[in-house]
Amino acid sequence: MVALSVGKKRELGVLSSMLAKTIGAVGLMAILVSCGSSPGYNYTVGGTVSGLADNGLVLHNNTGEDRSISADGAFSFATPVSAGAAYAVTVKTQPPVLSQICTVSNGSGTITNAPVYNVYVSCVTPPPHSVTVDPAGRFAYVANTRDNTISVYTIDQTTGALITGTAVAAGTTPYSVTVDPLGRFAYAANLASNTISVYTINQTTGALTAGTAVATGTAPSPVTVDPSGQFAYAANRGDNTISVYTIDQTTGALTAGTAVTAGTSPSSVTITVIPSVGEFAYAVNNNSNTISVYSIDPTTGALTEGAAVYTRTNPYSVTVDPYGRFAYAANLVSNVITVYTIDQTTGALTQGTSVAAGTSPWSVTVDPSGKFAYAANLASNNISVYTINQTTGALTAGTAVAAGTNPYFVTVDPSGQFAYAANTGSNNISVYTIDQTTGALINPTTVDAGTSPSSVTVTVIPSGKFAYAANTGSNNISVYTIDQTTGALTAGTAVATGTNPY
Repeated sequence: MVALSVGKKRELGVLSSMLAKTIGAVGLMAILVSCGSSPGYNYTVGGTVSGLADNGLVLHNNTGEDRSISADGAFSFATPVSAGAAYAVTVKTQPPVLSQICTVSNGSGTITNAPVYNVYVSCVTPPPHSVTVDPAGRFAYVANTRDNTISVYTIDQTTGALITGTAVAAGTTPYSVTVDPLGRFAYAANLASNTISVYTINQTTGALTAGTAVATGTAPSPVTVDPSGQFAYAANRGDNTISVYTIDQTTGALTAGTAVTAGTSPSSVTITVIPSVGEFAYAVNNNSNTISVYSIDPTTGALTEGAAVYTRTNPYSVTVDPYGRFAYAANLVSNVITVYTIDQTTGALTQGTSVAAGTSPWSVTVDPSGKFAYAANLASNNISVYTINQTTGALTAGTAVAAGTNPYFVTVDPSGQFAYAANTGSNNISVYTIDQTTGALINPTTVDAGTSPSSVTVTVIPSGKFAYAANTGSNNISVYTIDQTTGALTAGTAVATGTNPY
């Protein structure tokens, strides 16, 4: 045996201690790795939220846990799930801000010895829609986003009052009803079930009879029917496509054609007709900040893509003037209106000079004469006023006027004399007279509505003009008669809808 000095013994002891710690650490890591891949180990479930405007979203996992989400980004549930067990993430509470609707992709599955990171929650802000009136002014319809029904009404032809009929089932989260130009058929885009509900309209009572629903892409927008009533289109926010359909002229049934690609998050389709040339379609893409341009085949309705054009930040819709010469897009984040001329041979868009709007302009409305344009500014609570150059389509700003809180749309009555804005935040309707020379909005007044009115629909029947506002918070429709001289609104009896009419 070799004798060791005290110093050597001390060095050997330190070395042995270090070796023991190293072996212990390696062993612990091995145990953890082994544990992490063994049956019965628990793993977290999570993913990503995008498009959320504010807090209020609550997700639910089948473990019984709820998870409140207040902003975009990564999330996970606190309660882990055992390997081999099933998980299912659903939306428990939709966010109240802007009536956003969130949907879950890759939300269910079985834990396979690894955490789940790929649950995707997409939140969209549907463009608000109000009461849809058939072209003859006889019937009215509202899509109820939270109870998945369509409310049905007949319009009293003397008083304009709404008489409640029998509601019909739709798909999951319908948020608009479109009636074809001849008033024969109705369609509802179902945001969460990715379908379009199809109905025939009883020409005596306005009752809806459901036909066979058709599939769309992911998260379809409102259905757009071309002016001839032959074709229908839906912009699919979730998969960046436009669905194309032909309409059976006897039954209203939709037959799917070939979907076409759009930009990112297309929110709506606008169609214009150029006489002696044909029909063209425009899809506004609110996340890629572009407008897709298509020509429409007059026989099949098929879309052929042309050159897309840029907007500014977050456009939600395209408005075309009544003569199909000019187009306008309100850009929600960059606070400008982009201006385009429409080529009268090809339908192509050529961008002109953008003009400033208020804060968060949501939409542009052009009056029936095509002389004036108005932008509803959601955050600055006012209406921007413009005159339209009849040669170039350029907008010249006039004096903006105050509205209530959070206006989405300006509605101009068919005579072009009066304008209305539903103020979602202040629960009232702003009423204006339009100066026929300058387009200025003058003599402003307000009238009460229900809770969170989103827009005003005006209809004309032989006995006069009437206005309707769907109130998403109080689940009813405000009914008004329009004074033929002043445009003033006189409230009638409100009628109930389903939950969250849009």
